[in-house]
This record gives sequence, structure tokens and C-alpha cells, in this order.
Amino acid sequence: MSPAKAKAGERLPYLLSKLKAPRVLERLEQTATLAREQEWPYERFLETLLEAEVFARDASGARMRIRHASFPALKSLEDFDWSAQPSAEKPLVLHLAQLAWIEERANVCFFGPPGTGKTHLAIALGLKACEHGYRVAFATAQEWVSRLEAAQDRNQLEQELRRLERYHLLVVDEVGYLPLERQAANLLFALVSRRYERGSIVVTSNRGFEQWGEILGDAMVAAALIDRLVHHATMITLKGKSYRLRERGLDVTPAAQAPSLRDSA
Repeated sequence: MSPAKAKAGERLPYLLSKLKAPRVLERLEQTATLAREQEWPYERFLETLLEAEVFARDASGARMRIRHASFPALKSLEDFDWSAQPSAEKPLVLHLAQLAWIEERANVCFFGPPGTGKTHLAIALGLKACEHGYRVAFATAQEWVSRLEAAQDRNQLEQELRRLERYHLLVVDEVGYLPLERQAANLLFALVSRRYERGSIVVTSNRGFEQWGEILGDAMVAAALIDRLVHHATMITLKGKSYRLRERGLDVTPAAQAPSLRDSA
């Protein structure tokens, strides 16, 4: 059949497959019928079809970014028990969920005893970032150090640090749960230093800054790391009862260690 005699729209499936726009094809007939019935302008018809494709691609991209972030669990702000943790400063955290700080390449630090929700909030902000198109990577401080040690053993530390620059946000969980050897502390410093004013970090720690010299085994390295971390940072200290202990019916309030430095802009 010649192009002149082809039925109107007959080649659309082929063209849409070449454009890799399957949602447009799925909705084409139904949308075309509705457009004819309601006498839509051509622009509205095209806009309606393309919106469906864009929304579907955004959702698919978010799922991929979440998968690649390697979160240990999926935790949302909607799941957080604000009434049990008033020190979490809900208005401030909801403001952080707008993610302007990622555009500003700033940082967020959560401090508090085990079980008070630090990792939950860090994951929730990371999920928000994934949903809004940012690349995120999550790991504990020990896991980040192990990753950098492996790269160093391959003589590829610089390449690994450069590769990590492609992430808009890194989450460094559980700083202070295990002390680090001096070389490991130097690698953690290299990671934080490399991201200074280049990319954002979320840190969680059960230890105040005054104890980081002990954690990192070197007071000077700790001071330099803290200086770069807090220069553009929001710090939130969580207090009160452990979520995990409450869930087990144990009414225990762990001792909290607040950071010695206050919020920095």
C-alpha cells in the first residue's frame, strides 16, 4: 500500500516504537477518541499523550535510582513517628525534604542514641532525592571505608573518588559505631573533603563531634573533617526513647550525646 493510501495513523505504532514511547501507544486510541468527542485542540491532545509518557519515565527512573542507592530498607517521612520523637524538629525535616540543600551542595547531620530514628530520616531524605531525579548512594561509614580501601589496593582511589562525584548525595550511616584505624579515618576524610562544596552528604552518628577524635584515632583529622562537613550543614539531634526498644516493650531512654557544634548555614 502506498503512503498516499495508508490509513490515517497506521504508521503510529512503528513510529512510537522507534521513539521508545510505549505509554503513548497504550493510551493513543482512548485519548484520540476522547479528543474527537470533546473537540480538543491538537496541542492538548499531544500534551496529554506526552504527559503520560513523561510521568511513567519519571516513575521508572525513580525506581532505578532507589534500587541503585542500596538503601538497607525503604523508610519514608510519612512512616516516621513524630509524636514519639519531638526532638526531630518536624518543620525543619519537612523543609529539608524540599531538597534545596542538595542544589546548594550542603550537608545534613543526624545525631542521637541508637534507635532514635537517625537512619530512618536519612533514608527518607535519600528516597525523596531519588524521586526528584538525584543520584544517591547509601552505606555505613565502615562500608564506605572498605570500598575506598579496595580502590586504594587497586591503585584506583582517585578514580573511585571521581566516580563518586557523579552522585548528588552520599549517605554515610553509623559514624562512630565502630572506631576506625588511622588509615581508614584518612580515607573517610578524603571522601568528605572531595565532596566539599561539590556534592551533599547526610551523616548519622551516635557520638557528638567532641568524640570524633577518639572515633577517628586522630584529633587533627577529625577537626579537619568536621570543619568541611559542618561549613554548610544542618544538624539535628534526636533524643528520647529507642524505637527498637519501644517496639519490644522496653521503656528505656539511652544516653544521648549531642554535638558540640550547633547548626551552621
